[in-house]
Amino acid sequence: MKFKKVMAAALAGTMVVGAATSVSAATELTFWTLSTRQEAVDPITEAFNEANEDINVTVSYYDTDGIKDACKVAASSDSLPSMWFNWGGSLGQFYVDNGKTYDLTEYASANGWSDEFSAGALNLCTLGGQLCGYPTSYNVLGVYYNKSIFEECGIEIPTTFDEFEAACATLKEKGYTPMAAAGLNGWHVMRWVELLVEHYAGTELHDKMNSFEESWNNEAVVQALTKYKEWVDAGYFPDGFITADPNDTIMSFGSGECAMDLQGQWYDGNILQNELDINNYGAFAFPSGETNRMSAFAEMTQFNKNLSEEELDACVKYVDYYYSQENIDAYGQYYNLPLPKDGAKAPADQVNVDGMIETSNTNGTFTITDQAFPTEVADVLFNAQDAIANGEMTPEEGAANIQAAIEAYQAK
Repeated sequence: MKFKKVMAAALAGTMVVGAATSVSAATELTFWTLSTRQEAVDPITEAFNEANEDINVTVSYYDTDGIKDACKVAASSDSLPSMWFNWGGSLGQFYVDNGKTYDLTEYASANGWSDEFSAGALNLCTLGGQLCGYPTSYNVLGVYYNKSIFEECGIEIPTTFDEFEAACATLKEKGYTPMAAAGLNGWHVMRWVELLVEHYAGTELHDKMNSFEESWNNEAVVQALTKYKEWVDAGYFPDGFITADPNDTIMSFGSGECAMDLQGQWYDGNILQNELDINNYGAFAFPSGETNRMSAFAEMTQFNKNLSEEELDACVKYVDYYYSQENIDAYGQYYNLPLPKDGAKAPADQVNVDGMIETSNTNGTFTITDQAFPTEVADVLFNAQDAIANGEMTPEEGAANIQAAIEAYQAK
């Protein structure tokens, strides 16, 4: 079976769409986005350019980590595109702190965005006192599982942490790898680690740690990293997972090698893209304890601070068209649905999405760690994950190193 990656490899060069419709008087715009969405972005952009002879959009594609790097390099040389895909939290904050992104606060007020977008999405895109992006998705992460494997092994959806560990032990005994995980660039393994921190720290302490009000060099973090190492040694993650590409976990999960994968609601679309039976896959909130909160984050389109009013209007017109119902109906598998708009629902064939959103509303959420942390602190966490898994660092050293990175960041 041929699988499409969740975040595909960066495509070489720049993809130009609709150039033939460009006229000399056209407002020229550039857009950088994820390569996994190209099969939708190409036709959408071509149609937009054909319908708007006064605007011409040129698109460049990158993978998940490639776009992070490309945008930061462009920011340093003042060569950012007209608009670019980004996440919230510290990733979006970088462009606010460095004066590179358009403050949309007044524009949103004048154009009634508060009546269109959900308040939660607008809040997650408001950083440093300014609305710094057009909200394009609100995402929550849950544990996707293979229903057939669970049924074969006699496993019910775990509702407690102990039941989750018992399920992992049973899956391992039956010849399955319990949890998909891939350590390249750190963020996929981090999803499991942050839930262990949530379990041992509890909601109140975890929130204070993420806002740096409380130290990460504490017993809860040591316990979380110790449990993570136990899971590694028990073979609950795939062999060689530390160097594996997180864009590839759909392969081990879709083939039945791994029984669970920790993903956001966009995974329904990815399952459908890979022509897997969506009804064979369910999702549940990781049973961390207390309320079983789910990690969450926003995605947005950011606009270059140097845009003229005419260019900004053209950018918003393009993004409005991109996220129109017409295009969602045509290319729903390539969106993180439902849209962050009041009353939005997922397409009928994405069967897990609405339930995940409803569960997050009931259970509550916390900000995903690599958006709560500045990059330099997240990198230390990622390094600790690798080193602890390989037996090169103790959990105690990992907790101390994370806190030292926080203090170094605060001292800047």
